[in-house]
Order: sequence, then structure tokens, then C-alpha cells
Amino acid sequence: MNVEQILNQFQATGVESCFHDRHINPQIYAGLNGRNWGIQDYEARGGYAALRKILGKDGGEGLTQDQVIATVKESGLRGRGGAGFPTGLKWSFMPRQFPGQKYLVCNSDEGEPGTCKDRDIMEYNPHTVIEGMAIAAYAMGISVGYNYIHGEIFHTYERFEAALEEARAAGYLGNNIMGSSFSFQLHASHGFGAYICGEETALLESLEGKKGQPRFKPPFPASFGLYGKPTTINNTETFAAVPWIIRNGGQAYLECGKPNNGGTKIFSVSGDVERPGNYEVPMGTPFAKLLELAGGVRGGRQLKAVIPGGSSSPVVPAELMMKLTMDYDSIAKEGGSMLGSGAVIVMDDTRCMVKALARLSYFYAHESCGQCTPCREGTGWLWRMVDRIEHGQGRASDIDMLDSVAGNIMGRTICALGDAAAMPVRGMLKHFRHEFVHLIEHKTSMVNADATAVKTHG
Repeated sequence: MNVEQILNQFQATGVESCFHDRHINPQIYAGLNGRNWGIQDYEARGGYAALRKILGKDGGEGLTQDQVIATVKESGLRGRGGAGFPTGLKWSFMPRQFPGQKYLVCNSDEGEPGTCKDRDIMEYNPHTVIEGMAIAAYAMGISVGYNYIHGEIFHTYERFEAALEEARAAGYLGNNIMGSSFSFQLHASHGFGAYICGEETALLESLEGKKGQPRFKPPFPASFGLYGKPTTINNTETFAAVPWIIRNGGQAYLECGKPNNGGTKIFSVSGDVERPGNYEVPMGTPFAKLLELAGGVRGGRQLKAVIPGGSSSPVVPAELMMKLTMDYDSIAKEGGSMLGSGAVIVMDDTRCMVKALARLSYFYAHESCGQCTPCREGTGWLWRMVDRIEHGQGRASDIDMLDSVAGNIMGRTICALGDAAAMPVRGMLKHFRHEFVHLIEHKTSMVNADATAVKTHG
């Protein structure tokens, strides 16, 4: 299938989640309409100018590897996959004088419930990821890269492959790029839908053709990664931010956000809002503003709670959430949760927290790879207990048992999936314990009881 056929296959329908005018100072989603994903449109928007700049192809002297890394450090860019680790610092860990092959990997295995930002980046602005990876490869002296794409988004994989063909044909990938001494080969790899492969070492195992299970750390990927070689792994959105930083400078990017939280962030807003979708806003934007951009709570109902960073982040009650700003520090230090993947799940006053937790617990029980006993057995226990409570068969002792099981999972597994399963449980019990108690005692949801009381009163 050639590029034109793929272009015609993917027509914008008007319901794509990033095509709207409610972004604030967008850098990644700016000017997208669903059809202008190709290389000519990307170049017209300033695409590949950053790569040309570092290679000295626009009249300048170019940038050294150290200068590129220093610019990224100055920008305050932090990993957009969830951990928020400083990107420039991570790049500096790559050994410079390693005599063998080094690898660069993009983690596009987007499987966190509620998250769809990376899918839209790769479908509608794939060249910004390619350019960002090429710049990163130059900065770290890497000649081979892979983009590991989630196994359940087939069209996105085909779109990215088409963009790779365009980049190779234009001379932005391959040997001696634009006549320089820099060579970089980039390939796309398709996963098979397992959530665990979003964990970086499980991703590497899968990329090597093995079962996707996390590795012990240390050694870390920077010293022992893909095929046992030094490897740097970043998220799709992280790479997509790099070209803007190189074109405009690290300080300009930092000033788009707030101290220690530079630039813009894409939030996938879903749940009980009028306009669910992806919203690119500066880091530090008040949650109240983000909710306003999404049209407010659906039907004018009252906000009850928000999961601010994907299903693995603890829930935050409405009254606290409305005081927070959308950045790593505010959500963690003031909200007691995590910014995570940026999947903002909004819940109104019709939502039963027990039922919500049952959904989340089932997901983690289903997606556990089974390698670690606390996670393999514990996630099943959590789901079965919450499911029992939801169906009116809970016991008073179940609440303390839930908290105990969650506590015995956290910090006792090879990867963070165990923690991801336990933290929603502890968050729900911390803020909405009364709903669990009510359902155990009365065999019906507190939300249903409240609705009945209102109806009777009326």
C-alpha cells in the first residue's frame, strides 16, 4: 500500500479527539486537521528544521551532542509517559564511548485506560516523533531506533510506517543524513496488546521476540537494554516535544509551563464531561480551566471525583481537585496522586465508587503478567473482594482486608504494575470508604440510595 492509498484510507471524520480549537498554546497538536499528516505539510509547519539546525544544514555551524542535551535539560522537559523523569538527564546516562551498538526506543505501547494522546500524535503528526527520535539519536550517538506501537491500534501502525517511508525518501532517515556523517535507521514494531509491555523492560523483552515480562533492575536499560546493549527509552509525547525545543530554545519551552514543569502537556479527558478528548495545555494549567475546556461536567451535574493521571493514579475528591494545577508537583504534593499518563477521568455525583473500583481492579487482575506472586495473586484477591462488595455480598472485614492486600502488593514486585493495582484501592478507601461501608451494610449502592431519596422527596 503506497502513501497516497494510506492517506485516502484515513479521512478525518470530525470526531477525532484532538481536532478542536480549545488547546492552549499547542506545540504538538497545532494546525492539525486529519489530512495534513504527510511530510510536505509537516515541512510547511517548520518540520525537520530542528534536525537541519543541529546538522548545520541551514547556514549555521550545527550543534554538538552536548549542546543538544544541554538544550533539552534547560527546557525542563520531563518524561511524558508517567514517571516524569527529566529527559535531558536521562539522555546524559547513555555511555558515549561504548564501542558497540546502542539503541533508541520509543514507547508507544499506550494501554493505560483513558489514555489516547499518543495514538493521535502518531496518526496525525507522526513526523514530529520521527524528527524527535532522530535528534535524540544524534545527541546520544545512536544509529538504530525502534518505535514499539500498541498492538490494538492497527491503523496507527500503518500510518507511522507510511511516515517512515516518506522520511527515508526525503533523506531524513538512513545513512549519512542530508550529507552529514550522522546515520540513523528507524523501524516500527507492533505489539500484541498486553498492558504489561508498556513497562520499559517488558517492552524490550517483547521487542526481542520473547514473552513480555519485566526484568529486574539494575541493570538499567542505559547499560543493559535491547539485546543487552545500552538503550534509551522515551515516550511518544516526549520525543514529539523535542523538535519545538530545538527550534525555539530550552528557555522558551520552560517558560511555556512552570518551574520544574516546562512546556505543554496533552491530557486525555474522559468520563462525565461534555466534550471528551485530548487537550494540549501548558503545564501548571488549573484543573478548573481544563474542565472548562472540556465543556464542564456533563448535564450540569456536580463533580464528585477525578482520577488525574490514568487508572493507576489514586482518585482525588472534587473539592481538592478544583484547587490543583495540572503538573507533576501539584498533583503529587498537594493532591496525593500522580500526573501519570495524563488520562483525566472525570466522575460526577451519579458514579458509584465501588463499581468504579471494581472495573479498575478487574483490569489489573486481567493484565498482570503473573511473574511476581504478590501481583499475580494479589490483583485477583483485590478484584474478587471488590466484586463481592459491589454485588451486596461483602463482609465488614473486607474493607480492612482490601487495604491489607493492597499494602502487601506495593513495593514487592519487579515492576510497578503491582503498585498500579494497589494505589487505586487505597485512594478509594481513603476518600470514599463510607460508600464501601454503606454497600456492605445495606446491600445497595449509596448512589442508588441517594437517587431514591431524592425521587421520594420530590
